[in-house]
Amino acid sequence: MGGYVSTGRFFGGGKASPKKRKRGRDDDSDDDSEEDEMMRTPQRKKLKSTSKYIYDTLFVNGENSDITIFALGKEWYLHKIYLCQSSYFASMFSGSWKESNLNEIVMNIPDNTIDIGALEVALGSLYRDDVMLEPAKVVPILAAASLLQLDGLICQCADIMTDTISTKTVCCYHTSASAYGLEAVTNNCVTWLEQNLMDMQRSSLLRELSLELFEQVIRSPDLFVLQVEMDVYSMVKKFVFLKLVPSWNGNFKNLSKDADVFFRSYKPGTFLQTERGQKFESLFQGVRLQHIINDLSASKHIEKDHIMHKEWLLPVYQLQWQTMLCLEQGQSQGPTEETVSPEVFDQQSLRCGRVIARETDYCWRWTGYNYGMDVLFTFANRLLIFRRNTITHPVVASVSLQNSRNIMFRVRVVSYDGQGHVMYLKKSDLKVLKLNKDEEAVVLTVDRHAPFPMRISVNMLCATPPGKEESTEGLPNAPDGPNIREEEL
Repeated sequence: MGGYVSTGRFFGGGKASPKKRKRGRDDDSDDDSEEDEMMRTPQRKKLKSTSKYIYDTLFVNGENSDITIFALGKEWYLHKIYLCQSSYFASMFSGSWKESNLNEIVMNIPDNTIDIGALEVALGSLYRDDVMLEPAKVVPILAAASLLQLDGLICQCADIMTDTISTKTVCCYHTSASAYGLEAVTNNCVTWLEQNLMDMQRSSLLRELSLELFEQVIRSPDLFVLQVEMDVYSMVKKFVFLKLVPSWNGNFKNLSKDADVFFRSYKPGTFLQTERGQKFESLFQGVRLQHIINDLSASKHIEKDHIMHKEWLLPVYQLQWQTMLCLEQGQSQGPTEETVSPEVFDQQSLRCGRVIARETDYCWRWTGYNYGMDVLFTFANRLLIFRRNTITHPVVASVSLQNSRNIMFRVRVVSYDGQGHVMYLKKSDLKVLKLNKDEEAVVLTVDRHAPFPMRISVNMLCATPPGKEESTEGLPNAPDGPNIREEEL
């Protein structure tokens, strides 16, 4: 028998091999390539995956079907063994239900959110490992998955909803998540609104928000307030105006002016007493008026709006006056952990914020009277610094000359992507800072990897809220009667 010849070599019988030559330095690589060639197997055509084969053959083509499902004007030829992965069908096919012995079932779809496409995806998910979901169709698919009790598909919908919250989806997602019991998604929508609503105000978004959800957000201590509390009040006015005048389609830049004209057409202080205005009463109660009337122009603006009756405003002025006197007469040095609980701080604190656009130094103060505390805020070298200013920087208002004053605060620094999702977050605990005259303190250090632009959100109290005054033990005696006394010098 002749031998098998491969790459110039002889195996088995036949002529002797050619004379061997001395191996060179490169011969090893030649042998390796020859062995690789011998070991290489022919390329085979990629086989269709089992999952895809099952999906195409059994679900799409309906081969060997043992049950037919009729729903929404369409029929599916399916298999009980696969449908039983769904608790909905598993209970239907077990026990004494009449459907357990039927080969054809007409499904009642009570949820109008479910369409044919969503039901197709939900049923098809029982025949495959991976399901690709389009964010635009996730809500009806969630509805179908909830009807069929498909926990895996529900979780996948929840993940997609969380990742795609935006101005266009947040209201729809919140409504759907609440309806189908996705508490985590519901909370994520609220958090997104707290972080982005004031910065991403759109007339379409304000129209779509429900009264209940909007009130929950504007009352939240975690609401990122762009500038000061007056801006929250302005946003509430725009929201109410759009609810009452749904036909408005002007330029968003003119929305505030148009809202002012609308409310000022009422008699002074009467809007909330009208039938149209009564349902918005709790909404305006959620605005922290005590931090609005401490600015002269803001307090005049509120009175011109004719929204709130003087009976609302006078008690606020009274409490602010008493708080100021308490500090001016040395009865308090400001809030302490003993006099202000975290819950009271969340309800009563001033909410303010600003955007840090780029890597440079910033120094600012928020407008309004802070009971003699002229607090300067500095952002430099990624350090956020609080300074109690008395004489080192010019001031236009009176300042307290008490040797030390307290400020209670909590700070957040956040960076977002284009859809308002958090890229970086750092926050402080609730703290009380005791500052002497012209003393400053670093309150937060921002990491080097934090991207710009970033937003700084500050909640703070410079005075103890009314009714929470600290003990006067160790402080000068207060007047013990209503008569005015002269202070001896």
